[in-house]
Amino acid sequence: MLTFARWKYFVILLVLAVSVIYALPNAYPQDPSVQISAARSDGVQVNASLAKKVESLLSQAKIPSKSIKVEDQGNLLVRLEDTDQQTRAADLLRPQLGNDYVVALSLAPTAPAWLEFLRAKPMPRGLDLQGGVHFVMQVDQASAIDKRLDAYVEDVRSTLRDNRVPYTSVVRRGNEALVATLGTGADTAKAQTQLRTAFPTLTQNLQDQTLTLEVPQAELQRISLEAIEQNLNTLRNRINAFGVAEPVIQRQGTDRIVIQLPGLQDTVEAKRQIGATATLEFRAVIGNEATADAAVRDRSVPPDARVYYTETKQPLLLSKRLLVSGEQLVNAQPMTDPQDGRQGVSITLNSVGGQRMLDHTLENVGKRLGIVYVEQTPITAIVDGKEVQTIRTDERVINSAVIQGVFGKSFQTTGLSAEESKALASQLKSGALAAPMIFVEERVVGPSLGAENVKRGTMAVAYSFIFALSFFLIYYRMFGLITCMALVLNLLMVVALMSIVGATMSLPGFAGLALSVGMSVDANVLINERIREELRAGIPPQTAIATGYDKASGTIFDSNMTALLAGVALYAFGTGPLQGFAITMIVGILTSVFTAVTVSRGIATLIYGGNRRKLKSIAI
Repeated sequence: MLTFARWKYFVILLVLAVSVIYALPNAYPQDPSVQISAARSDGVQVNASLAKKVESLLSQAKIPSKSIKVEDQGNLLVRLEDTDQQTRAADLLRPQLGNDYVVALSLAPTAPAWLEFLRAKPMPRGLDLQGGVHFVMQVDQASAIDKRLDAYVEDVRSTLRDNRVPYTSVVRRGNEALVATLGTGADTAKAQTQLRTAFPTLTQNLQDQTLTLEVPQAELQRISLEAIEQNLNTLRNRINAFGVAEPVIQRQGTDRIVIQLPGLQDTVEAKRQIGATATLEFRAVIGNEATADAAVRDRSVPPDARVYYTETKQPLLLSKRLLVSGEQLVNAQPMTDPQDGRQGVSITLNSVGGQRMLDHTLENVGKRLGIVYVEQTPITAIVDGKEVQTIRTDERVINSAVIQGVFGKSFQTTGLSAEESKALASQLKSGALAAPMIFVEERVVGPSLGAENVKRGTMAVAYSFIFALSFFLIYYRMFGLITCMALVLNLLMVVALMSIVGATMSLPGFAGLALSVGMSVDANVLINERIREELRAGIPPQTAIATGYDKASGTIFDSNMTALLAGVALYAFGTGPLQGFAITMIVGILTSVFTAVTVSRGIATLIYGGNRRKLKSIAI
């Protein structure tokens, strides 16, 4: 019998209502906007006064705006007419508002308030649909390994010193081992025990008074992977502070990171924010300026020292032992010294860095402490007529003051310009990069090209949908109409689900959407042809419809599950465009099974079902 439970009709109606509501925001165009938020919480406010200031600046620059409004989330939203005005407004406001505010490009919804109340939002657009910048950065893993092994050397010294094991030197032997030469009469068993506890992944080898800690290949690989992950987290922090809506930051291969910033067109600013690395290093000063001059002149630099230069090009000898670096910094704020008005940075260290600084200042009151400003910037150099990406490292001593008293986790340092203080504070807050990176690929997708991609993608999906509907209406007549209604609901469900989960729509996503329409058509063809076979076998129409759906459902399920597994594999092992295609494909498969098997059967039962109705033929 051709029957359909009433509760299933209720489910279909509920799904239809929800799909219409949550797909509807995509029908409303979004306004190119500039979003302004406070960069910090200490006294910086986003209020009506700021709105008036922004309105005045835009008016003076003759940039018309649709509206300027302080939102409930504490942001100021400036709606503009087009993307050109959006870019002009952002370029104008960033220097005028300074580092107290984050100026971000965004797209503001124009959907009615009741849709916003229901949290119905349009699908975010990818880089290829919205425009923006695309970078591929390569992590210098060799530098990460060097940095970590240098830290191991210092940690070995600290472990031996803290446990009162005398030693004469601790040095690196390439990337293979750390060699500690113990002092005369040193307790070698105690040294081995303490170092085994501190470095469980290193292999020990003792010969006389020389203790070698060999670094296995697995440990070097772990350091490289940790460098990638730390750089990923740091980049996410920097880009979030930079204020880009819907950024994509993901790992590619073993040593590369892909960054996509939709809506951003200024590659110079983006590269400055992302690629530049600034940090501070704290090292003990050895001797004085005269000692440094003599060491440079006579080329007699002590083995435990290194020559640095101040802003006035004066040489200074600093210890190779690194007390604290950017990895131990947990917070930084630009500040102005109230006594002399000099610009600086207020620094807070983590527990490890704070303890190191406390131990050093306890033992060295009256001695000098050098603070080195280190900046690494990716640059493009011309070598043999070819462009080569490299990293320029600038180091200078910004302060070498006498330690007047004991301090630990919190202190202040001066010696930077106002711009350097703000930039350093911003980069320190976002975290230290485990290794420098270089730009190996960059490209810009203009907003006009993105709009053209949206237009073409929408047309492609619309034409595939119209062709499918036309074929069904002509070939299957009444059941073609049933199939068309199921296909419309399928498309609504796909768009609604992707909007609910916040899946980013891209050009591959449009391809997946068109494919899901085709796969839904395939399921309906199986059902309709199965019904035709039953009719040709002399089965009564109502029984033929019921049997056709029952027998086709298993085949539809099996074929779609196979495609679903392929989609899951694409999402799990693919990146970027492949994942965008896979998400749309997976959602489309799930909704097509529901609409083909359940929705179309419900409509067919509503038209042809009923115990009293005796059918002689059906239009199929």
